[in-house]
Amino acid sequence: MGSIIVAMPRQEDAKKISEILKSRGLETAALCTTASQVLARVHDLDAGVVICGRRFPDMHYSQLAEYLPEYFTVVLLCTNPVPDGRAGNVVMIQMPFKASDLTGTVEMLLSQLHRRLKKKAGPAIRSQADRKEIEAAKKLLMERNHMTEPEAFRYIQKCSMDSGTNMVEMAQMILLMQE
Repeated sequence: MGSIIVAMPRQEDAKKISEILKSRGLETAALCTTASQVLARVHDLDAGVVICGRRFPDMHYSQLAEYLPEYFTVVLLCTNPVPDGRAGNVVMIQMPFKASDLTGTVEMLLSQLHRRLKKKAGPAIRSQADRKEIEAAKKLLMERNHMTEPEAFRYIQKCSMDSGTNMVEMAQMILLMQE
């Protein structure tokens, strides 16, 4: 689904946050003490969340957020609210925080990332049986309604969109109407 990186200047703080996440069933992929360590780790991962504080020895959280790949979000833990000028991939949690606030936010962000990645992956590949059913429905429409192949395909596609079903189900309905 997504990876979690905990990045805090003090190793003890990173371990405490990791333990909070672990107690709620969330595993961390890495514990880092510098932003450069985070950047080195994210390139080995597909997507995820970076939980961090405002400053690292080598850069500010806003710089880190700019350098992160598209499918990473920063969860900023801070005591004072951050001005509205923060980057779009930054979510703030004000300290002190409840463990449930942190874990709930991380779970929500991971599920959003999962949906975005799933949407980017494109439509599912149809099985051979599904393709045969669509072909049979097209053939039936072509014979009975004197449609061309593109017209029959478009008809099945449009009916499936109008009815809110997938094309395979629509093809099955068309074939059932024949009987």
